Amino acid sequence: MAYGRYKEQLFPHTGAQAGSLKSCQVTVADGSAKLVLGADESYTLDVSATGCKITAKTQFGAYHAMETLSQLVVFNFDSDAYVVKDTPWSITDSPRFEHREVLLDTSRHFQPIASLKNIITSFTYAKINTVHWHIVDEQSFPYGSPTYPKLAKMGAYSNFERFTQQDVKDVVEYARQRGVRVVVEIDTPGHAASWCKGHPEICPSPTCLMPLNPATNATFDLIKGLFKDVQDATIDGIFHIGGDEVNTGCWTKSSSISAWLQQHNMTADQGYEYFVGRVTDIVLDLGMIPTAWDELWTHFGTKLDKKTIIHQWHNGTIAKEATAAGYRVVWSSEPTWYLDHLQYTWQVLYQGDPCVGLTDAECSLVIGGGGEMWGETVDSSDIQNTIWPKMAAIAERLWSDKSVTSIDEATPRIRYFRCLLNRRGIGAAPPSNKEARSAPPGPGSCFDQ
Repeated sequence: MAYGRYKEQLFPHTGAQAGSLKSCQVTVADGSAKLVLGADESYTLDVSATGCKITAKTQFGAYHAMETLSQLVVFNFDSDAYVVKDTPWSITDSPRFEHREVLLDTSRHFQPIASLKNIITSFTYAKINTVHWHIVDEQSFPYGSPTYPKLAKMGAYSNFERFTQQDVKDVVEYARQRGVRVVVEIDTPGHAASWCKGHPEICPSPTCLMPLNPATNATFDLIKGLFKDVQDATIDGIFHIGGDEVNTGCWTKSSSISAWLQQHNMTADQGYEYFVGRVTDIVLDLGMIPTAWDELWTHFGTKLDKKTIIHQWHNGTIAKEATAAGYRVVWSSEPTWYLDHLQYTWQVLYQGDPCVGLTDAECSLVIGGGGEMWGETVDSSDIQNTIWPKMAAIAERLWSDKSVTSIDEATPRIRYFRCLLNRRGIGAAPPSNKEARSAPPGPGSCFDQ
């Protein structure tokens, strides 16, 4: 089944001749390798005039090889046959970074399962290997926790816009079969107003909803049960705890929380540290690795557990500081790699580099990065042409060697890739647009827009 899905990509024209490329030998050393951070994705691909040979250590490398092959095979309309031009080809390939993500936000706007699966499929065309699923936020809580069903029942936009536990499992399995990891984010203690509709007891007050209440164990009991539910639905060993944009004003306005802080000789910021510490311990106790937005590094630095992965989104020196202290980093610097910033063209995104200003030793602790598709103005009607083809620029920087930086050389590749996406049913916008997801300016070839 895994290799069968490439048949349509390789041979989209039914009834055509196979051409001279008659067969392809695939050799995988470990075809049952687990999909984890750091799984081997390398491959070799040798293509002659009459056949090809793929060698990979895992099935994930073989998937990438098949994808590369599918982009080498072209249809000759004169001979009505498939050909590979300029043979022989001998390709030895592997990614620069092991974590190459797109964040998908299903809280600001709900994304149906069909939409998520279509997008995940498109990720494989650019060798993106991770979905960062920002599944809930303050606007809505679509995830149906089996342990705490009122979170979705009361916190979702509607009964039509919710995920069951099995839905999440299905998305995770669909992604796994394509070599794509799913890392779920449950953002705490901020961005959590939607929790209060179903569980007001964990919020500061009816009129001041977040950050979540640190003064009651009920908050952490719920978080532990919720995280366990997510763990049961997923297979990845990394869990994103958020931690960003926390304004502790609601804590100081609450007489009970203020009294609790005073009783424990804490400032509000120390209460934030206490909260993050307890949530981090929950993740570690579940046997997972916590990832958090860079505010945690800014506030707490080396007080954080050394296993914590720092997700940089602010511009600045956070990646250098954190890696110098021995922490791993994911790099998605705003605005450069924020896909919702429509005014930034793919050429701007292409200039981003997760290891800019870092030594080789520091860069070795940068596990990767990605494009963040925040959902304030994105739903299933426009998500494809907001992500694509801009995300291809990020994908190339994350996969290719650090020496591959020429925009001029990348331009024909981006144009071809956009046409390839369109041919495969993905609504990628013209790469020459001044603003992402704009319509084509007029009639013309996809290669010229």
